[in-house]
Order: sequence, then structure tokens, then C-alpha cells
Amino acid sequence: GPELFMGYTDADLTRASFVGDGWFRTGDVGRLDDEGHLTITDRLKDIIIRGGENISSREVEDCLSRHPAVSQVAVVGLPDDRYGEKVCAVVVAAADSRPTLEALVQHCQQAGLARFKAPAEVVVLDALPMTASGKVRKRDLRVALTGR
Repeated sequence: GPELFMGYTDADLTRASFVGDGWFRTGDVGRLDDEGHLTITDRLKDIIIRGGENISSREVEDCLSRHPAVSQVAVVGLPDDRYGEKVCAVVVAAADSRPTLEALVQHCQQAGLARFKAPAEVVVLDALPMTASGKVRKRDLRVALTGR
């Protein structure tokens, strides 16, 4: 609420960052139940929050897409009891390849990606769920992997 953050030095940025009643736009998407409890269900930005660190899914995807065993990749955050979320790489293997977690983690380390950004889990699929415009439907991946 407004008692935690008054705004930015740029008035336009401040106006864009707050809703009308003074609450800060966090980028989280959620729902309130009948008792007023909030459940966070998604995030507007494609960010994974692991142990308080923000991880850009795009950064990890860009790194993994350069691995020769990867034809396509989508990176999503999955629940993690200890760190909040973990990085999950969902990949379509290149022809005659079977990417492993160990190989992809090693690739990330050799590429200079911070250790906490490397995937903690790898799921290999025949195809990624896509929209008609060619974007990966990450929400569908998360639901398929977590059931929610």
C-alpha cells in the first residue's frame, strides 16, 4: 500500500505504477475467494522468483536454445518448497537427441549464466503448446506440470 512506497522521481512512472486507490501494481495476477483470501495464480511478467532473486525466463531460454540438443525451449517457474519457485526447462529435442538436466546445467554454467538461474528440472515434450500467432502457451505448460 501507499505506506510502503510513495513513488518514483518521475511522476509519469509513478502514475503508471499505481492503481487509483494508491496500491502499487506488482504484476501479480490472482483471485479473492468468498472469505477475502488472495491466491496468486500468475504473473504478468515472465519472471521466476527463486529465493528472492528474479530470473528472466527469456534469458534462460536464450541460453538453452543455443544447446545443440534443443530444438525449442520454454522456461517456466514451478513451485519449490524451499525457494518459492524453481526453474523448469520444457524442451523439444533436436533430431536424434535427448537433452538431460546435467547437460543443460553444464551448458548454462559454461555460458556464464548464474548458477541459480540454471534449470532445476527438465521436461522433454514432442511439441510445445502454441497460440495461433506462434507464442508458447506457458500457462498451459504450468497447468500441465503442476495441475494448477
